[in-house]
Amino acid sequence: MDQYLPIALLLGLSTVFAALSFVASSLLAPRKRPTAAKVAPYESGIVPDYDPPQRFPVRFYLVAMIFIIFDIEIVFLYPWAVTYRQLGAFGLVEVIVFAAIVFISFLYLVSNGAIDWGPAKRLRVALSSRTTDSTVTRVGPDAGPPTGQAA
Repeated sequence: MDQYLPIALLLGLSTVFAALSFVASSLLAPRKRPTAAKVAPYESGIVPDYDPPQRFPVRFYLVAMIFIIFDIEIVFLYPWAVTYRQLGAFGLVEVIVFAAIVFISFLYLVSNGAIDWGPAKRLRVALSSRTTDSTVTRVGPDAGPPTGQAA
């Protein structure tokens, strides 16, 4: 039991630290809701004229997850490669299971669109007929309003 005392003590201290962090956060946090000016995006002191177009797509975070998964796999493969001869068949089976789990997680991320960086593919209703009024817009200061629209 004496061997587990440092682990139990560390677990207890980490639990107390986490609990105290939550209590201190709730006691010291401001009570009122932030104003619209505080939650607005800030860019070098320039007041934004329009809202940002959208949030980062989920695919951005999925690529980060792929990086972390393969980074962790490499970190665990180094010790295995060093002790490969000592581990024998048991070590080989374990690394195959580990690689299979990593590969399954990779397939999951790919199936959720982690590598599809193009625009989202959506079904569109076909246009009845394309005309110059519907597709051509004049560009330039003297061009006036686009065709079919009032000034």
